[in-house]
Amino acid sequence: MMASLALSALRVTNAEAPRRAGATVVYAGRLIDGLSNSVRTNVSIIIEGDRIREVKDGRASVQEAEVIDLSDSTVLPGLIDCHTHITMQIGRDQLLNSLIRRDSEVALTASAYARRTLLAGFTTVRDVGAPGFIDISLRDAISAGTVPGPRMFVATRLIGMTGGHADTGGVREDLLPEPDFRSGIINGPDDAVRAVRYAVKYGADVIKIAATGGVLSLADSGAGQQLTLAEMKAVVDTARMLDRKVAAHAHGAAGIKDALRAGVSSIEHGTYIDDEAIALFKEHGAYLVPTIIAGKSVESAAKIPGFFPPAIQAKAAAIGPLIQNAFGRAYRGGVKIAFGTDAGVYPHGQNAKEFEYMTEVGMPALEAILSATRSAADLLGQSSNVGSVQAGRFADLIAVKGDPVADVKLLQSVGFVMKAGQVYKRDGKPVAQ
Repeated sequence: MMASLALSALRVTNAEAPRRAGATVVYAGRLIDGLSNSVRTNVSIIIEGDRIREVKDGRASVQEAEVIDLSDSTVLPGLIDCHTHITMQIGRDQLLNSLIRRDSEVALTASAYARRTLLAGFTTVRDVGAPGFIDISLRDAISAGTVPGPRMFVATRLIGMTGGHADTGGVREDLLPEPDFRSGIINGPDDAVRAVRYAVKYGADVIKIAATGGVLSLADSGAGQQLTLAEMKAVVDTARMLDRKVAAHAHGAAGIKDALRAGVSSIEHGTYIDDEAIALFKEHGAYLVPTIIAGKSVESAAKIPGFFPPAIQAKAAAIGPLIQNAFGRAYRGGVKIAFGTDAGVYPHGQNAKEFEYMTEVGMPALEAILSATRSAADLLGQSSNVGSVQAGRFADLIAVKGDPVADVKLLQSVGFVMKAGQVYKRDGKPVAQ
């Protein structure tokens, strides 16, 4: 009986916070609806509670409705970032800070980063790795309306091999307990099954693996494969049984390809993508989440003396500059793209800079926008809720003055933000809650 009551309370906590009753009409001068490759003009969006009731051409009139006039702006669905780390933000002495900061301090700081992300126009994020289940607590607090932030789909701890990108290699062995599957560290398919089940038990919405090494870990190769095909397949099969998708951090070509063969839903970064990998992306219908801004950021930081330890500095200088061109190669090869930035590797709130980098290597601005709306929602399995402006979807809307299709940099200065029918930013200023 007590367990049943606890589960009931949890379901309430994880629901969207209730919004006020009554209708709201948003007048959009221009509308990118996240559905089509065209831009509509002079459109009314009718909202009831936290959902869109109807989208109509022209200036609709609804009795006793609140009117929000954005007829001088372009309205879009709330943007989606499929690769964030709301609980961190790198800086000098990152390793030391990770050892001395309490989880409570990390959580408090993360709430500020979440608000900053929301005010930048990102109303939904996939957060792909955090310590101490802080991402679970933050997700639930946002959902309950306790703190402002984007709707979050979270992965808890990254799953990887002993001594790899997900581990604590490079730190003295007597400083930290040796991690096991409960911390995401696996050795063999059986451990992989345990790690996925453990993450889902404590609330993970998505599973993330380290198929290869990474840039910001102290003691691994950076690009070499770190999980076997059998281990990755065990993760994917277990996650699928539990109705979860798997994202794979992967830089090197071998790790990218085995992760795709294992059936992951997305590859994060994809730095050393090759023609065989492109064919596997298309064969399996997987997405690339490019994170170009993260590559640019670590490349710049690597030029600052002492910003990174020498091992990380070398990897950042080598891998960072390659990510943008890898994205361009994947896009031209017909790989599906879902928008993602690795927020936390750069300062939170600058997510929209990624659009600029995507267009620099040939992706049209409207396609880049659709990668952060329609495609991102599809990767999350949330197309019925977010990513488009149509009846039945959450009333997640943003607006900018001018035409972001003509100048995608405008998305770096969002003037209006609504999430689930509640306005958080208007005329470029936060709205007091």
